[in-house]
Amino acid sequence: MAKKSEGKKLSEELLSNRKNGILCVEEETVSECDGYCEDYKKFLNLCKTEREAVKYAEAAAKKKGYKPFKAGQKLKAGDKVYRVNRGKAILLAHIGKKGVKEGVRLAAAHIDSPRLDLKQHPLFESEEAAYFKTHYYGGIKKYQWGTIPLALHGVIVKADGSTVDVCVGEKDDDPVFCVTDLLPHLAQEQMKRAAGEIIKGEELNILIGSRPFKDDEASDRVKLNIMRLLNEKYGIREDDLISAELEAVPAFKARDIGFDRSMIGSYGHDDRVCAYTALTAQLSLSETPDITAVTVLTDKEETGSDGNTGLRSAYLKYFIEDLAEAMGEKGRDVLSRSKCLSADVNAALDPTFPDVTEKRNCAYINYGVVVTKFTGARGKSGTSDASAEFVGEIRRLMDNNKIVWQTGELGRVDLGGGGTVAAYIANLDVDTIDVGVPVLCMHAPYEIVSKLDVYMAYKAFEAFFKG
Repeated sequence: MAKKSEGKKLSEELLSNRKNGILCVEEETVSECDGYCEDYKKFLNLCKTEREAVKYAEAAAKKKGYKPFKAGQKLKAGDKVYRVNRGKAILLAHIGKKGVKEGVRLAAAHIDSPRLDLKQHPLFESEEAAYFKTHYYGGIKKYQWGTIPLALHGVIVKADGSTVDVCVGEKDDDPVFCVTDLLPHLAQEQMKRAAGEIIKGEELNILIGSRPFKDDEASDRVKLNIMRLLNEKYGIREDDLISAELEAVPAFKARDIGFDRSMIGSYGHDDRVCAYTALTAQLSLSETPDITAVTVLTDKEETGSDGNTGLRSAYLKYFIEDLAEAMGEKGRDVLSRSKCLSADVNAALDPTFPDVTEKRNCAYINYGVVVTKFTGARGKSGTSDASAEFVGEIRRLMDNNKIVWQTGELGRVDLGGGGTVAAYIANLDVDTIDVGVPVLCMHAPYEIVSKLDVYMAYKAFEAFFKG
């Protein structure tokens, strides 16, 4: 074997040497990540809305022995409790051997994704076709939502207060819905629009039917026929749609991407990929951890985290305060001693569009879970910017547990930027940093992640909870 030069040895000792994660792990680990991701794909297909994700998490937690938690309840080491917030967010806690005296280990992910929400008066007829009016939710490229199959998920609260669950478009024999678009031959004027207006917000109308009710005296006969069908299936009137939350989401199933099946294509990786990995890491704790482990799956991140199910509200703070009270501690002391992994995705470098990233500091597919020191925009506006000490602690956690990891930022300076829930948790006096999965095509109806990166996120959250 040729002797290494002094320069080679010094380079290996001193210089950073990032590698594709597949080259850093054994084949057994690759098989483990592939197996883990089979269950993740099932989760994606079942949980396309925040309400569905909460129901899934609650059912999974109950199977692991978690019980509902109420303020004033006493707790001891080993107890496993959860709280659901209005059906759209959930918090889970596994009480550690040290209780909450040294704070908690918190993972926070969001379970809402960009989509099309139905307006309060959505149903209309135009030129003998029936449509739903929508208002898009979160940051989207509107033109991506035309001519794709859509499913309808959500709840309708009827006049008597009873609730009807809706899920149409996911079964093979279900109908699907669609936003129409012009054919290229007639789109000369449309194509002169700016990209953000190729399809305008008020043009995101979902086609839902075309057969009229057979009554010559009725007006809007196609609309009437649709309402007749909805009444027969759900027992609703048109005014019941005022008190409905109905979401149009892509009807795609999660599928392997590539001849090597190394990636997963799906709607909703942002941020259900971090929600699933954090949740399963929490539920995998077979032994009582030293420090109490807490996972929160939250709503409203894609629209700024406002509202009583978003993390700008006080529900996380109240939960920690209730845990503290149950164990004879003060909530603010518990928070100030806590540490948080804000579990959210980052943008992976897209080789087709490399100019929007700075290659030395961006995330790459297959390079592992991403640690993001800061987010925000331009001059780091809206970020918590984790301290060097906390970054160093996370470095040691990753390296000591042989986790494939990398750092990243959300695009070039003065170009990129974005927010997560990290700032809102850090504002509670909690050491916080973003840790998540790199994503291609983020916020598109069909996003792509690497199976290795998904698995490494799970292992990172698991190591964090175990300490």
